[in-house]
Amino acid sequence: MKIITYNVNGLRAALKKDWLGWLHQVNPDVICLQEIKATQDQIPEILFLEQMGYEHYWYPAQKKGYSGTAIFTKITPRHVEYGCGHEDYDFEGRMIRADFDDVSVMSVYFPSGTTGDVRQDFKYKFLADFQEYSDALLLERPNLVVSGDYNICHRAIDIHNPKSNANSSGFLPAEREWMEHFIQSGYIDSFRHLHDDPHHYTWWSYRAGARAKNLGWRIDYNMISKALEHRLVAAEIIPTAIHSDHCPVLLELR
Repeated sequence: MKIITYNVNGLRAALKKDWLGWLHQVNPDVICLQEIKATQDQIPEILFLEQMGYEHYWYPAQKKGYSGTAIFTKITPRHVEYGCGHEDYDFEGRMIRADFDDVSVMSVYFPSGTTGDVRQDFKYKFLADFQEYSDALLLERPNLVVSGDYNICHRAIDIHNPKSNANSSGFLPAEREWMEHFIQSGYIDSFRHLHDDPHHYTWWSYRAGARAKNLGWRIDYNMISKALEHRLVAAEIIPTAIHSDHCPVLLELR
């Protein structure tokens, strides 16, 4: 089972950069999208997606052109769960889950706190609520993949300049502590489980040629529950895919 997570930073913009051609070439079984910034009726290319064999499930934000998640899959899910039942997060289309026969896959777009204290506080509340939600969900769905843009670098190895970013949202001590606790609560960082070397990032600023210089942050993850550890085959970051300021991250399970 090949799963990809990808913050496309606007699906309509990504489609103009031959995103569908890339998807056809890579051919994942499931792709989890974040920041779709669109509704299904705004994407005429859906016909081509269906011709490629994908079923598509959308959870856009209520606010036009903002946030939103989606799951495209070649495997028919037994159930799709839209949102988490929390009005503030569901209004922004923050998460969608597809339950297959023996594994569940979530696409989650964690809030960013970069615009100021109000959104940083919103992020902290989301993190606390998501931990509680995850704890309950793991009991119900023990074979769980939580894919998405977490908007957090876990460790110093996951950011190009940890010292100068020590007070930056996305690398704050409280955020990193949350990430550590989240992993300890029953998850494996699939990429780090197989790769312990530095300079692997999934997001780069558009400023100062950061991507060309590989001055990035690793904030996109495929977290797998510990029950899936024996099924982990591969985990890769794909920086050559340039449709967004993020790049896709691949997970392969037996």
